[in-house]
Amino acid sequence: VDVRQRAGFGIQQDISIDGGSFDQVVLLINSVPFGNPQTGHNAAQFPFTLADLERVEVIEGAASRLFGSQAFGGAINFVTKQAESSEKIDNVGKIKNAGQIDLKIGSHGTFLASARHAVSLNPRWYTSLSAGARRGDGTVDNGDFKGANLFWQGVYEDKTMRLHAQAAHVADDFGANTFYSPANNRQWEATRRTQAAVFARTKGAICLAPTLSWTRSTDHYQWIRGTHTAENFNRTDVFNLGFNAYGSWRLGRTAIGAELRDEHLLSGNLGMQMPENQWVRVPGQNGLQYTRSAHRTNLDLYAEHNWISRRWTLSFGLLAMRNSALDQRFRLFPGVDVAFRPARGLRFFASWNRSLRLPTFTELWYKSPSQEGNTGLRPERNSQWRVGMEWERDAFVLTVKAHLGRGSGLIDWVMYSPEDVYHAAAFRLHSVGFALRAVADFRRFFGENQPLGRLVVSYAYLNQRRKDDAAIFRSNYAMNYLRHKLIVTVEHDMPFGLTARWSMRLQHRMGAYQIYENFRPTDRLKPYGNDFLIDFHVQREWGRVVLTCDLQNLTARRYVDIAGVPQPGLFMLCGATVRW
Repeated sequence: VDVRQRAGFGIQQDISIDGGSFDQVVLLINSVPFGNPQTGHNAAQFPFTLADLERVEVIEGAASRLFGSQAFGGAINFVTKQAESSEKIDNVGKIKNAGQIDLKIGSHGTFLASARHAVSLNPRWYTSLSAGARRGDGTVDNGDFKGANLFWQGVYEDKTMRLHAQAAHVADDFGANTFYSPANNRQWEATRRTQAAVFARTKGAICLAPTLSWTRSTDHYQWIRGTHTAENFNRTDVFNLGFNAYGSWRLGRTAIGAELRDEHLLSGNLGMQMPENQWVRVPGQNGLQYTRSAHRTNLDLYAEHNWISRRWTLSFGLLAMRNSALDQRFRLFPGVDVAFRPARGLRFFASWNRSLRLPTFTELWYKSPSQEGNTGLRPERNSQWRVGMEWERDAFVLTVKAHLGRGSGLIDWVMYSPEDVYHAAAFRLHSVGFALRAVADFRRFFGENQPLGRLVVSYAYLNQRRKDDAAIFRSNYAMNYLRHKLIVTVEHDMPFGLTARWSMRLQHRMGAYQIYENFRPTDRLKPYGNDFLIDFHVQREWGRVVLTCDLQNLTARRYVDIAGVPQPGLFMLCGATVRW
């Protein structure tokens, strides 16, 4: 997993898996898509707080038959807490209130605050509400940010069904420095996202699971902050209607389902020109209107069967997809996963899956002083093979896995000469990689009365080859992947009741970025190369109060992880958490 951020705390971070782009990963909240078909740059704009999270599920590789056609390179599902721990239940069966407040301050005028409160009147009803706010001066000129988020969920469960509803809103304003082009460090952007969703699951021999959601995303961009120069407004509305059914029988469990997704864009830059009588006013902007629009409807039909024995697990399925932006025929995407458990604690697994991704509206239509979209782009296609093994014995866990990918029609932003703008172009890509992860829990092995906790060592290798007849000057995304990534994490106790965690990361990023002088491009490229970073976390607990302090990039290394955007040196963030 590669996270490249332009600013801290979720402001403009791109998430990719196994060398894919940020547009190729689907992000979900409780299995409800939370992405934005306008651009994946703003996908990781999360409305929940860390206190809301129960776990994070990462699906590596092509996952279209599990999460729809857009899960091209993987999926990340954020699962929120939907009940509190049993210690919150009193002797009459009612769950007491549970809450948490977090306050943190740090370098560069950074301030973070969040609060969460959950209530359950009885075992059938559960609800929680969380809110957060953040601000900072930024680590570079015109890198200041401010934002807020709100997340609510309600759960009802009885013997026949489980009903879940959630609503979310998140807003961010930030100086965009050189986020999109090193030709200008006065860029600025404001993003908003609102979602409402409801989904249910019946209980019994055959389970029915309908889902309904609506997500609205807005984006206000200025090439020069505080001016109308190359200013752009976008609004996307995504409606999802899904229905799944599954049940178990003598030969395993079978599931069938369908999802209808409607995507509608209003913009001043993206899409087709609308007649003047159909222009839509931009709220809060005097005299400004959305003058362009785009619309597409996607229908996914899928079927899957799972068979499990004492030693074997077999899963195979098929996704059929039809999109109004292409034609009226269905495209098929099969997949199969198999696992073998020859002994306790040992598992071998393998899979093959095909996937597809439609271009974002930005890739199709965007035009600015530094970028030019391509309306002729077709969907990306990918076939991926994965193999691996996992061994667990007492205090040790070892995972080894490898993948091979063959992609066609993959989309990247490229320059054909040093003076060129970025063009959205398609190409073929072959990729191969492997990863290993080893975990040693010293407390399980040596006992609790010693200082060492866990040791985690992770390494990943990736090699990608672009298959394209057209010579390019540089790639902006596809070829700027991590060739090597090594992470060593150590947890241990310290005197005075302190616990500590060290994280050391060594990475080698392929590709290069263009050198600019006085905001003008040169014909020189500088490789990203190697970076070695050390982070340190320490905390102390006093009952319901937890004090924490994070020191990031202890060696104060200045490096570039995204073209034209310098990353911060030493950064400190300290705070307190109070629970009840």
